[in-house]
Amino acid sequence: MFMPIELRRRISFIASAALISAASMGLAGCSEEKAETAELVRPVKVIEIAEADTARQLTYSGAVRARTEMNLGFRVSGKIVERLVNVGDRVKVGDLLARIDATDYELAVRSASANLDAAERQVETVMLVRDRAEQLLARKFASQAQFDQAVLSYNQAVATRDAAKSALSQAKNQVVYTSLAADRPGIVTGINADVGQVVGSGTPVATVAVEGEKEVQVAVPETEIANFRAGLPVKVGLWADKALSLDGTVREVAGSADQQSRTFSVRVSLPNDQRVLLGMTATVEASAGGDTPFVSVPLSALAQKDGYPIVWVVDRGTELVRSRPVTLADFTGDGVRVTDGLEVGDLVVAAGTQFMADDLKVTISNDTSHQSALVTPEADDTRLVR
Repeated sequence: MFMPIELRRRISFIASAALISAASMGLAGCSEEKAETAELVRPVKVIEIAEADTARQLTYSGAVRARTEMNLGFRVSGKIVERLVNVGDRVKVGDLLARIDATDYELAVRSASANLDAAERQVETVMLVRDRAEQLLARKFASQAQFDQAVLSYNQAVATRDAAKSALSQAKNQVVYTSLAADRPGIVTGINADVGQVVGSGTPVATVAVEGEKEVQVAVPETEIANFRAGLPVKVGLWADKALSLDGTVREVAGSADQQSRTFSVRVSLPNDQRVLLGMTATVEASAGGDTPFVSVPLSALAQKDGYPIVWVVDRGTELVRSRPVTLADFTGDGVRVTDGLEVGDLVVAAGTQFMADDLKVTISNDTSHQSALVTPEADDTRLVR
């Protein structure tokens, strides 16, 4: 049968399109099938658990301070008229720190001096009366009672004169006390009052850190204070110089906790080192033993499941990861201490825990050079699971 050329071209085009569509669907089906059968293998970073330890490192931060600090104040009250030092100034014995108005105390000296002069004149007067009574008694012109009265008046005048002398000395001392001076060499670390302020007797005006032995003061919680005792050797580091490590000794442990922070003050003596300056931030490290063994893992290895802490462990034989609940002891600056849930030889995922799921397939590399590494905050050996 005869068919027009145009019609035959349209039929041929439709047939070709159908064949292409069918081929495309077949290829897509094969791709989806292969995608469904392809197994996801995710590279992760792991650590190997080695031998457990029972010793813990306790680290606390504190500040370098002088062993002796003096809060200096005036021994008399008055208005401050001059302050001669600032924070950070070095002072020597006798250096003037501040002065208060001495006008009233100088007037008191004048009054006491006048009273002393009057008392001395009174002593001279009664002394003449006593001598005259003694002469009359010898000639039988005066009685013994009159002589005794003259002697008593003289002794009373002498006592009044001595009291006037003491009052004058006290008034002069108060004038001296209007000047606040350093009695030991050191560094001014605080100013608590300024010019124009009226201070009472004993009110702290300046704080001076006495030159000599330095120490670090740290606050230790009550759960760890039993690990500290006088004479305990510790390591002290300075934030300003990471390479500097000093051997310190616990000098004093507070007998009671602070009422606000509920921590105990521990003072650590430092060796004499010119690089250690007052006010520097320091870290104190001490070792504490315990009965419960633990292993340390990086904080990145810790995850949560149903509100409980877990880690992801890689099975060496099946190369699958499984979640495992753990019991935590405490946290450190570099990781977390685990007391239960991990055994020697376990491979723990150290990074990428947010992508983990039970029975996720991984492949362990053949590198076994770090299998005996001890997992501690100081040595965090890791391997890549491919």
